[in-house]
Amino acid sequence: MSTMKSLFPPDFLWGTATASYQIEGAVNEDGRGLSIWDTFSHTPGKIANGDTGDVACDHYHRYASDIHIMKEIGLNAYRTSIAWSRIFPDGKGPLNRKGLDFYDRLTDTLLNAGIQPMYTLYHWDLPASLQAEGGWANRDLTQYFRDYCAVVFRHLGDRVRYWITLNEPSVHTNEGHLYGTHAPGLSDWKTATRTAHHLLLAHGLAIQAFREGGYPGSLGITLNINYFEPVGDTEEHRRAAQSVDGLWNRWYLDPLFKQRYPADMWELYQNHGIAPPVQAGDLELISQSLDFLGINYYFREIIHADPAVPVLEAAAGDPVPPLTAMGWEIFPDGLYRVLTRIKREYTDIPLYITENGAAFPDVLRNGTVEDPQRIDYLKRHFQAAAQAIADGVDLRGYFIWSLLDNFEWACGYGKRFGLIYVDYPSQQRYWKQSAHWLKDFLANLR
Repeated sequence: MSTMKSLFPPDFLWGTATASYQIEGAVNEDGRGLSIWDTFSHTPGKIANGDTGDVACDHYHRYASDIHIMKEIGLNAYRTSIAWSRIFPDGKGPLNRKGLDFYDRLTDTLLNAGIQPMYTLYHWDLPASLQAEGGWANRDLTQYFRDYCAVVFRHLGDRVRYWITLNEPSVHTNEGHLYGTHAPGLSDWKTATRTAHHLLLAHGLAIQAFREGGYPGSLGITLNINYFEPVGDTEEHRRAAQSVDGLWNRWYLDPLFKQRYPADMWELYQNHGIAPPVQAGDLELISQSLDFLGINYYFREIIHADPAVPVLEAAAGDPVPPLTAMGWEIFPDGLYRVLTRIKREYTDIPLYITENGAAFPDVLRNGTVEDPQRIDYLKRHFQAAAQAIADGVDLRGYFIWSLLDNFEWACGYGKRFGLIYVDYPSQQRYWKQSAHWLKDFLANLR
């Protein structure tokens, strides 16, 4: 710990991360409109055990006590998302003042506890009314997003220092529009590439709104950067790993930081007739300067060539144990490699780890959860982050996924990522051993 103490700067942000649909509940309260996750989770067969986010962790009503837990742990930052459909129930049109009021209360309660909010403006919960207009395949949504962001900036921009436009556009695009495992449940390459482009365009328009408003905070985007390795050192396996990296990582990093889409992926998509319609000025808008980049890192994937897979001709092999409850390989060195790659290949702007964590088969006994695997997971990933800082990466914060066990998308409530165990029927919160460990770790850093 002493080595790490000297590496993490005193003003480093230590936080946890959550997202609106995964924790808030209160889906029909105070004028909130439906989102695509409400619709998707209520569609039979889409979510494990038929779970929905209707109640989730009831954070909408329990936010004050949840913030008290954060303060007890010793966290100085908290990342969550704002639900677009709480602010504009139909995505556009009449403003819902009560929705803004909730985030007002949340913000002030966090600041009064000495915790800096970091708000994500879009964490996948598109207002359902906008999906009915074609969703992200409809370019008009980019302007609606700008208008929504402008209202939120105007209302909270005097107090909130950290803003994120989008969370993991690659996951929202691929799982939601290509593989159909997430809302809105579509499976179409052309829709997916168009969605990705429009998400990035919406990000650019949000930057524009933020800069024009002259707000004092800083603004970035969060990308999910997985670490991909070819299964063997052959040309076909290397090419396969490169194409998967293109689909998930470079398709977003290149336009943001190089003002172009990666040439190999553009050619691949053009050859298949699925390249998105890029208009004049789009890439200039997308590549406007950022104040920081958020990185979510969870695992490594070993990639092999597979001609049976359409377009990419690549597939992931079996993960290498040890694995989390999600079946993800535990590979802390991947975090180090991702952080150093971003610095080496893309940008020197400040970085934040906006999500990193693990689900394990947690069992509540005598009011607590023994989770030594999670403690070990966090220790090793903290060490990887410290090593990246030692090697020159400008890393300024680390947000653990997650504060609470919550609605884990298609997995429902069956996978527990929290530092705090949630007993869903009673909504009681219980500290896991990892939360106690983190409290001690943070106290020793100060």
